[in-house]
Amino acid sequence: MKKTLLFMLGISGVLSAQITLTKAANDPVSGDTANNYTVTGTVDNSALGANVTFSNGGLTQGTASPTAYSTPSAAELTTFPGSTIKMISGATTIFYKSSASKLEITGVINPEATLNFAVDNGTYMNYPTVFGITQNDTAKGNFTSSVANGLFSGNMITVADAHGTLIIGGKTYTNVLRVKFSQNFGLFAPFDITYSNAIGTFTNTAYAYYDASHRYALLTSTTGNISVPILGINQSTSSALALNETFLAVTDTARKESFAVYPNPAQDYIGFKGNMEKYTTANIYSLDGKLIKTTDLKSGKVQISELPTANYFIQVSGNDTKTETVKFIKK
Repeated sequence: MKKTLLFMLGISGVLSAQITLTKAANDPVSGDTANNYTVTGTVDNSALGANVTFSNGGLTQGTASPTAYSTPSAAELTTFPGSTIKMISGATTIFYKSSASKLEITGVINPEATLNFAVDNGTYMNYPTVFGITQNDTAKGNFTSSVANGLFSGNMITVADAHGTLIIGGKTYTNVLRVKFSQNFGLFAPFDITYSNAIGTFTNTAYAYYDASHRYALLTSTTGNISVPILGINQSTSSALALNETFLAVTDTARKESFAVYPNPAQDYIGFKGNMEKYTTANIYSLDGKLIKTTDLKSGKVQISELPTANYFIQVSGNDTKTETVKFIKK
């Protein structure tokens, strides 16, 4: 149970308008892929309460780490009964059970360990959730790993503990809700069916930041610890992810005339103003950070006639040169 397990237990939940979480707007959806990236820097989770500012302008984009959602197979349902959706990120898979009133965790699998919540699923989110509400549920099951097998039991606590303005990278998001997720489990020997003598502990605390325009979190961070003294295990980790969109900083062409796109709005193609000799590749993203198209810049223009009418980001890059990103409108 290493970094991936600790981190993935802290991912999920979503936010609708008016800072209210609902099933219809906010449950994970099979077929979705959240275009996440790792974060370089330390997330500041210190702000607490109403109308605060979450100051994370110093964070920068790391490597791609997409999160995909799909439907569990028949074999997976046998192992994790009741599951309705699974989430895959890297080598980690989490199984959820979604109902009209809540989202529960039924299982976690990664190369280091498996947690099976079949005895008592842990409630991850009750619907609806608004600022100030605290949710507390018990969870119980068994764990397996390369170094130990046994049982676990404890509590899962979810609280929407802050809302306000999120500053991340070069962007500012308003009407943001911060949700704190805590898991506190005792680890027990496989024969200790009364859960009376813990041989270790697993703790995890995650923070997730949501606005009214996205199903998945803009920013997530987590810290966790696993301790099994009789096996000499005492491991702490911390990680963070953010949607790619949060790092697609838009060029201010009023102040920076060296790079711009034309025409804007555009219908058939995008051209560029400025020195483009060092740029070789263009990526087009939707406003939620999903990669729509990749093309080379040999012709100096990018065809966009096939794109639906909407607002997009176009990002150009090359070797030994700064990446530039501009927002444009497809007519």
